[in-house]
Amino acid sequence: MTASTRIVVMAKAPLPGFAKTRLIPALGETGAARLAARMLHHTLGTALAAAIGPVELCAAPEPSDPAWRGVAVPADVVWSAQGVGDLGARMARAAQRGCALGERVLLIGTDCPALSPAHLRSAATALDAHDATLLPTFDGGYALLGLRQIHPSLFENMPWSTATVATQTVQRARQVGWSVELLPRLHDIDEPDDLQWLPPAWLHDQESARHVV
Repeated sequence: MTASTRIVVMAKAPLPGFAKTRLIPALGETGAARLAARMLHHTLGTALAAAIGPVELCAAPEPSDPAWRGVAVPADVVWSAQGVGDLGARMARAAQRGCALGERVLLIGTDCPALSPAHLRSAATALDAHDATLLPTFDGGYALLGLRQIHPSLFENMPWSTATVATQTVQRARQVGWSVELLPRLHDIDEPDDLQWLPPAWLHDQESARHVV
């Protein structure tokens, strides 16, 4: 029997000045937070629509923090806390929890609106035949990392938010003897120049909100 595939969504609370801070020069603190909330809700909906296993929101700050008060999260989503450490440490802990349950894990963020249920299902299928799967982004990072098991080298001392993250992750996986399936690249939304890759309706809504403010 194929193991269940857990989708873990790594996300910050969509608060002004806390989420999507690199977009503040283009959108302002409120606009960046508004977009972060939309991306979070879209990503959780996408993950649930994939229907490949549990969907977990791995939250920063922890789920009981007032920062999450009023943030609508579907009832089918389970919560966890990211905890302390850099991004690698937090991702490694999230992956370890799933693997310890005998599940495969897809680690995703909320920065890639183009990531679809079909992409998530393709990633889960890739793990039937490979140890890991990765969906790179055009800026050199990745929007998805799928694992059948955990190895610390994929997360330790990684130069996060640089153009070499995806390449180094694949190299490290292959160095420990893993097979890796690469999925087609997508655009994520990190910097002001990336806003052109938003869905057209989202971009229109952001422009309209900015003029109202």
